[in-house]
Amino acid sequence: MATTDILREQLLALIDGRGAHMPFDAAVADFPDDAINRRPPNVPYTPWHLLEHIRFAQSDLLAYMRDRAYLAPSWPEEYWPARDATATPEQFALTVEGFRADRTALHDLVADPATDLLATIPNTSGHTILREVRLVGDHNAYHLGEFAILRQVMGTWPPDRKE
Repeated sequence: MATTDILREQLLALIDGRGAHMPFDAAVADFPDDAINRRPPNVPYTPWHLLEHIRFAQSDLLAYMRDRAYLAPSWPEEYWPARDATATPEQFALTVEGFRADRTALHDLVADPATDLLATIPNTSGHTILREVRLVGDHNAYHLGEFAILRQVMGTWPPDRKE
């Protein structure tokens, strides 16, 4: 197996949440509607805020890789919902589905043998697809771990959950 094939497989595992961290679908499974907008103690955001941030950041990095007319949103304002923003259960579901759709697009980009993982992305400061996918994976894993801890603190895991 060629080195790039091995690298591609490992990046796909990172995108899919396989390995040392909790997968997205396991983290969000059976999340109770009445906790979507609840703030845990000493935390300035809600579970929905956190998931929307993860979704937005992943979408933004995907756009950065694909769109040569990309313009970066303002940090941090445009990467997080407003502190007083709330979501309905339907909006929460759209956040989850939006994350999944962009994860699939990212997966497809990396799985495509025509994607040169090591080539410099045009109009960047030397960034590669490899760098950006690692950034997405690191960011997602960090915040999904945080989301899982919030669930524990808030008591929102299903009672029959197996750890």
